[in-house]
Amino acid sequence: MASEYHSSGEYIKHHLQNLTYGQHADGTWGIASGAEEAAAMGFWAINVDSMLFSIGLGVLFLFLFRMAAKKATTGVPAGLQNFVEWVIEFIDSTVRGSFSHRNAMVAPLALTVFMWVFLMNMMDLIPVDWLPYAASMAGVPYLKVVPSTDPNVTFGMSLSIFFLVLYYSVKMKGAGGFFSELAFQPFPKFLFPVNLLLEGVGLIAKPISLALRLFGNMYAGEMIFILIALMYGGGWILAAFGGVLQWAWAVFHILIITLQAFIFMTLTIVYLDMAHAEHH
Repeated sequence: MASEYHSSGEYIKHHLQNLTYGQHADGTWGIASGAEEAAAMGFWAINVDSMLFSIGLGVLFLFLFRMAAKKATTGVPAGLQNFVEWVIEFIDSTVRGSFSHRNAMVAPLALTVFMWVFLMNMMDLIPVDWLPYAASMAGVPYLKVVPSTDPNVTFGMSLSIFFLVLYYSVKMKGAGGFFSELAFQPFPKFLFPVNLLLEGVGLIAKPISLALRLFGNMYAGEMIFILIALMYGGGWILAAFGGVLQWAWAVFHILIITLQAFIFMTLTIVYLDMAHAEHH
């Protein structure tokens, strides 16, 4: 597919462009024709591909786990039931080790976060040209298939976690307790402006670091796959070498996509544990 473009830069730009729907400069609504037009559409533009793939993968997660629950049997599990039980036991042990309070919502949330991020990350293992080429044949100009390489998706998830942290911080400690935690630590109370600045920055940094960590790692992985794909247009020797590199990077990338899902889930648990904890 890379040979269809005039330059490597054009190929890379195409594969990094989301299918963006928004308002054009003339007031009409439609699909952006490039990155510049997508940026000009402003806040209310929507990356259609990111939304479709993230929602679709969330539905897939619910469908698979519901199917496994409905077909669960006693005795030694096998197949999908074995995988689902292993994942649930893994999440349960992680929550027990990281969350020291009582909240029936945390374990299901951790399971949802881990599986959803893992499935979104796993889309990066699909060869970079397959789905965009199929979409172009159907008349769709752009298609990015890895939702976690879209900062809108990663920030959307991290901000949801952040709002839960704020909610439980106020619920467990009261508004006054939460404010005193921000204003009167770690320095003496008369330095509350300094405390408030330091703790406020630390609080805001949580969702930002959570989102950027996932986005940055997955974006870098996607970029490497795109650069490897360019080698297929450089003759059969370079193409053969690219095939070896693609296989090797895909094998290594399995560790990355799993690790990033685990880190996102673990930090979610830790942040909620901190929101439940009383500081003295």
